[in-house]
Formats: sequence, C-alpha cells, structure tokens
Amino acid sequence: MTDAAVARSGLLDRHIAFLEALRGAGLWVSLAEDLDAVAALTSVEWTDRSIVHDVYAATLVKRQAQRPTFDALFDLYFPRLVGGGVAEAQRAEAEESGGDGSPVRDNAAALEAFREALAEALEQGEEQRLQELAAEMVGRFGAMPGRGPGLSSWSAYTALQRVAPSQLIERIVAALLGAGLTEEEAERSAGRRIGAFTATVEADARRRIAEEKGAEHVANVALRPSIDRIDFTSARKADLEEMRREIYPLARRLATRLTKEHHAKRRGPLDFRHTVRASMSTGGVPIATHHRPKRPHRTELVVLCDVSGSVANFAQFTLLLVFAMRESFQKVRAFTFIDHVHEVTHHFKPGADVVDVMSDLAASTSHAALWGRTNYGRALTKFADEHSDAIGSKTSLLILGDARSNYSDLASGVLREMAGTVRHAWWLNPEHRRHWGTGDSAAPVYGDIVDMVECRNLTQLAEFVHDLAL
Repeated sequence: MTDAAVARSGLLDRHIAFLEALRGAGLWVSLAEDLDAVAALTSVEWTDRSIVHDVYAATLVKRQAQRPTFDALFDLYFPRLVGGGVAEAQRAEAEESGGDGSPVRDNAAALEAFREALAEALEQGEEQRLQELAAEMVGRFGAMPGRGPGLSSWSAYTALQRVAPSQLIERIVAALLGAGLTEEEAERSAGRRIGAFTATVEADARRRIAEEKGAEHVANVALRPSIDRIDFTSARKADLEEMRREIYPLARRLATRLTKEHHAKRRGPLDFRHTVRASMSTGGVPIATHHRPKRPHRTELVVLCDVSGSVANFAQFTLLLVFAMRESFQKVRAFTFIDHVHEVTHHFKPGADVVDVMSDLAASTSHAALWGRTNYGRALTKFADEHSDAIGSKTSLLILGDARSNYSDLASGVLREMAGTVRHAWWLNPEHRRHWGTGDSAAPVYGDIVDMVECRNLTQLAEFVHDLAL
C-alpha cells in the first residue's frame, strides 16, 4: 500500500470515528449528511484546518445549540497540534530535578512571569499567542504525572486554579479603556477573552489526554453532551441559560411539526354512503373515497409540578415549553408544590419574557414551602381538596417530579381517584430509571397508578410534549 493510500485510509478511519462520536453525543448524522460531508471535503484542501472545520459544520450541524459539542469533538479528532503529552511531562520533571541550569517551570517567580505574559496577550487579543500560552499552561501547571505510560493525565481545572486568569480581568478592562472602549464594551470584551482562553485551556487538556488514551475515551468520559441532552438535574448555571434560549425555538419546531402531522391526519373516518353514491358515475367503481369531517380535539391540560431543590429546573423548563405551545392545547392550568399547592397559571401571560417568567416562578417557590421538605401525599391531598374543579373527563393530567417523598404518606388512593377522573394521566420523572425505587423514591408505587415516563433532558421533554399535543 502506498503512502497516499495509507494516508487516505487513516483519514477515512478518523472521519468515521468522528461521525460516530457526534452521534454518541446526541447530534444525529444521517448517511446522506455523511455523504454530503465527504463530497464537500473532496473539494477543499486538507492543509487548512479551519476550512475543514467549516465544511464539517456546514454539512453536519443542524442547530446552534449543537455547535459547542461539535467544536469540542472536532478539536479531539482533528487537533491543532500533536505532542506535548507524556514525553513533555517527563522532560519537565527531569528539568526541575536535574539542577543543570534548565528553566524552572513552576515556582512563584515562574508563575508570576507566566501570568504577566498571559495578561499582555489578553490585553492585545493575540489569538495565536493565547493558543500557545494555553498549551504551555496545561503542560506546566496542569500536568499530573503517573507511574507509567497510560497513567499520566492533565487537568485544565488544576491549571486554571493555579494561574487564575479571571483575576486579570481588571487589568484587561483598564487596557481596553485606554484603547478607547466604553466601560461596558471593555467589560464585555474582557469577559469574552477570558472565557475563550479558558475554553482553549480545557480543549488542550482534552487533546493531551486523547493522545495517550484515545479520542474515543475523552469523548465518552470527559466531554459534556449537547445542550438538549444535558440532564436537568445536573445542569450548570451556564447550561441553564442556554436551555432558556433554546425553549422557544424548540417550541416553534414542535409547533411546525405538529401542524404538518395534523394536516396529514385531518381526514376523518370513511363516509361509506357518500363514497358509494359518488361511485355511480364510474359504473360502481369507487375511484375516489370520501371521508367524514374529523372532529377537532385539543387537550385540556393540567400540570402539577414539584419545584423543590434541583427538580425545580426540570419543572420550570417543562412549564415554559408547555406554555410556549399553549395554542396546541385547548386550555392549560399549572400548579406548583413542595408540600402545599399554588396555582401559577397567571405567570404565563401572552408575550411574557422568558427571563421574567423564570424569575416569577423562582420567586413563587418561596410561597410553596411550609416545612421545606417535599411531601407528595400532602400536596396531592391539598390539590384534590382545593382544586378539584381543575380536572374532569376532558382533562389530561401531567405530574412533574422525582417522586422522592421523604418517607411521608404517599396518598396513593388520592392519586388513583384523580387518575380515574381525568382523560389521561402521566408522570414525568427527571431521574434516571435505574434510580426509581431507591431510598425514599416512591416511583414504583406511583408508576403503578399513572404512566411514569423518564424525562431527563430537552430531547426527551420535546418528544413527550409532541406526543401529548397530538
């Protein structure tokens, strides 16, 4: 096999592995899109990494929310540089212990000199220099040597804690103010530069680990999934902000999908008499069939949701999505609880801003808590006693919560009576199914009464709301 053939084979293997990693991270890549990417790549030079990156992004990425995951995986499978892994760490150890006049890599003076160089690069916005400093920073301050090959590692967290680039923001702002920017512009620009540098450091740490342990290992272990597949209960503050931005675009996509499916199913049952009568003109052969008008049906929806602790994020996003799609339902009422029940329907006014709604919901949780402990039995009983008019034979009941009862009375009979009153009843649980029934989880008990559905991320939530609104 020629060198060119070997190179082509290596690129093909890398391409296939990259696409599999994208699929594993939640980015659906079809065979047609795979072929589109290959066709586009044959028209560009592989010597320019940025062009290859843009070609892959244009053919494989469908939504902006998927872009961070795509970029991180691309950096793993097509890194900017190679080397600087185990060998560099071992060389650094030899330099520090050899006493031969080699430069000291990590002491107070070396750290201060590095921070000075970093501050200057951040002030100037020198991207190439910042990439070089990020690689140096991981190698010098983030190395965690092991006892042998395959046992070493690198930590972006350790390097960032040691260097603390966020502490340089005031200096960067001052430099930008001196360059003529306003205070607001300077602060925003400084924040972006620090954030971009931090991301570069994290990417370099992943690159080094991938060189030793393989890109697949990092993709499976160290890389966060796309925003629509991050668990509600483990989402970070930045993830929650991105989820908020994704809610209304998600609602629009769902509404468009529902509209198409409703149009496809708008024909009612066969009108036999009309069909036979029309067939008389064709000798009794029913060339065309006629159908009765389909009776329109839209769900009356009542949402009852636990807003305690980390479950609150899941409940709030579910409420926002449901209300963003309220035109798909005939009527929507929403209630929150920890141990007492409060109606929050009034927060979802037409045209309300997402941030304002989220703030109002967060504030309303303070009124829902009495003892500070979730009590499903008390909440179900209070709902049945005080809001029985909310449910009826035309109502679909949607309960949101992890079913963790703090070992209190479950009031399963009350839930059974409610489920018997409504048209449909579902329970969305943000915990992984394997945790149901562990500790104080009453999921198996409640799951025997109403259909309990695992709903841990935006993707699962969207699919459920779509099926609910059909």
